[in-house]
Amino acid sequence: MTGKPIIQAFFDEPTNTISYLVADPATGHAAVIDPVLDYEHSAGEVDTRSVETILKAAADAGFTIVWTLETHAHADHLSGSPYIKAKTGAKIGIGEHIKDVQRIFRPVFNADDLKTDGSDFDHLFADGESFRIGELEARVLYTPGHTPADITYLIEGTGFVGDTLFMPDYGTARADFPGGDAHALFRSIKKLMTLPPDTRLFMCHDYKAPGRDQYAWETTVAEQRATNVHVKEGVAEDDFVAMRTARDAKLSTPRLLLPAVQVNIRAGRFPPADANGVRYLTIPVKLKGGAEAGA
Repeated sequence: MTGKPIIQAFFDEPTNTISYLVADPATGHAAVIDPVLDYEHSAGEVDTRSVETILKAAADAGFTIVWTLETHAHADHLSGSPYIKAKTGAKIGIGEHIKDVQRIFRPVFNADDLKTDGSDFDHLFADGESFRIGELEARVLYTPGHTPADITYLIEGTGFVGDTLFMPDYGTARADFPGGDAHALFRSIKKLMTLPPDTRLFMCHDYKAPGRDQYAWETTVAEQRATNVHVKEGVAEDDFVAMRTARDAKLSTPRLLLPAVQVNIRAGRFPPADANGVRYLTIPVKLKGGAEAGA
């Protein structure tokens, strides 16, 4: 280890998302992890308040943002990474299996402008790949299951796990999105639980488990091993998969899934503007029952 990172969390209550500013105290170089673009679905309006808050915090501390890192293509918020890149020149990174997610969703949205080679992103991380944030050593751990492309960023004894894990009293993420796999999710979590017990883990979301009145997003490997309500030590894979499958069947579709996915698989880029200068998001419609007759 070269030193401990400076970590600042930013909670976005409308999407229950936590973004992180992670900085090297020696050089001032920093990364933003999972930034949120403010999107008002009912009005079709986009704003940058949340990202501006992170940029201001970095500027106030004298940090230089060199990376904006995505743990996966989120289904519950739109990515603020392109705005950070435009303001700072930072590179946008994500796991290399984003190509699988692009191939799954390109036909869903008839996204003819989208290449499925990941080239909208500046860097595609492979499992086990190492990189630096200033003098901080960072490593990528492939942790699929929630989606086929989830990765965890391990930065000097800290792990940023995306949606693979939630706080121990809340459990684990769903695995029923296209390409998701509860078996893979279990194995990814077990991989995380082989990290040193004192490894700090930072969540991407929190929803306040029953009985808890405060949001929380930091835990440790030891706490997850001992108390995670879905996957603590002693829980068998088949039992976890049965629980996760039954639980997922009762969950509603995330409110922002359709706009979020089609933007995020483009590295946060919106579809090209039409001739009138307006950008449009695509909403696929399934006609059920007798609706087909009246269409």
